[in-house]
Order: sequence, then C-alpha cells, then structure tokens
Amino acid sequence: MTVKELYLAWEDPIDRKWLPVGYLTVDDNNIYRFVYTKGAESSRNFVPFARMGQLDKVYTSETLFPLFSNRLLLDSRPEKKDYMEWLDIKENEYDPLAMLAITEGIKVTDAFEVFPCPKPNDEGKYAVKFLSRGLRYLPEYVRERVNNLQKGDRLFILPDIQNRYDPMALALRTDDPVEMVGYCPRYFSPDFYELLEKTRTMDIKVSVERINVDAPFHLRLLCKIVAPWPEGFKPCSGEEFKPLVEYDYESKPLLKLRPL
Repeated sequence: MTVKELYLAWEDPIDRKWLPVGYLTVDDNNIYRFVYTKGAESSRNFVPFARMGQLDKVYTSETLFPLFSNRLLLDSRPEKKDYMEWLDIKENEYDPLAMLAITEGIKVTDAFEVFPCPKPNDEGKYAVKFLSRGLRYLPEYVRERVNNLQKGDRLFILPDIQNRYDPMALALRTDDPVEMVGYCPRYFSPDFYELLEKTRTMDIKVSVERINVDAPFHLRLLCKIVAPWPEGFKPCSGEEFKPLVEYDYESKPLLKLRPL
C-alpha cells in the first residue's frame, strides 16, 4: 500500500472536539509538503507548530517532517520487525505514510492523530484497513475472544448512538456469539455512516485482516472494510478539510495564497 496524502487531526482541549488541522503530501520525487487546513482556523485554542508559525504557507522538505517522523518506530528499535508484521506491511513495501495511516500516529504525549482520506481501489470500491480501538477497556473474556479470531472472520459495525464521548461512535461486533470487539476509528465514522445509508448493508464487508496476539492492545486487531463506492460519495469533503493554501503536490508547486 502506497499513501501519498494524510490529514493531521487535533483534539481541542476545551470542547474535546476533533478537527483536521493539517494536510501532508509527498510527490513522486519524495518531496514532502505540509499545509494547514481550515480546521486550524476554526478553534481559537489551536496553536501553530514550532517552525510552522504561518497558517497561509506551504512548508516543503526533502525528508519527513519531525512532527510525523517522531510518530514512527525507529529502525534501531528491536521491535521494528514485529511492528511491521503486526501491521501486515512487507519489508520491501515499507512506506512511512502507509504505516502512519494504519497506526494513526498516536502518541500518549500529545493530542494529535494522523489519518488518510480513502480513495477508490483498483476495483472502484471503498477499501480501508484499520485497527480496532478501545480493546484495553473491554473485559478479559472479550479480549480472549479477539485472540481466537481468524483472518477472514466476518465483523459487523454497530452504531453506538448513546456513547457519551462520541455520538458518531461505531462499535465492532462478532457474530454467533455476539461480542463487541472494539470501535472503528472516529475519523472513518462519517464515511461508514454514509456507506450504510447509501449501499446495501449486505454489500459492506468488514473482516479480520490479522490478529496479533503478542502485540499491544492498540495493535491487536487489524480489520478491513470493503464496500461499493456510492455515486457522488466524497470523503473528507467538509469545509474544515480544505487547505488554507491551494497547490498541486503532484507537480512543481504553483502556490496560490488564499485571499486576505
């Protein structure tokens, strides 16, 4: 899997709302570019990053920005091989943005996460891998059930509309016997809800991609969803996703600053 674009989300410490505040791209010449999105302007509590103090600027680098590279496991770490195996990434297919896309670049020391904007696959379908969230908070017998799942086992998504932390929360459950085995990442919830509304439920396939019994809880259950791509479906199309600077990252940058 090759990833060329990622969004950076931030949790407002006051209202706990998650907002897309940045957009990272890499072109075929391995030039990285980062711009802020309109989500960064929508909260007075957001503070620009060090050395990236201007909101209306494209930041360019020949190497991955520290803001993102610090969220990757160092090559020198002995668990790097296991980490890639848990994420189902082959060594000759290693892509730092692909790894960030699956792990969400989560760090316990800050309030930022990374996520991709899905695009149709070669068959024109919606297909995304993701890690089940919240396993650490589930009972021991449920975690044991997770450990006994097999690749290809069918899972189902279930709206958790009474979730006091996230009214858009989507739980993951097994079938026969029914057990909740975590949650879908919050960034995919709007997409998944729209897929449920615009396609037949039977055509949405959520399955176990990999079980990592020896991995930490947040890397334990790797899932995959495949669904028809509805006509007119546009993920990540909200106003807060729009870059504050327009540019084409696949060619030489022709920067157009937004009007002041």
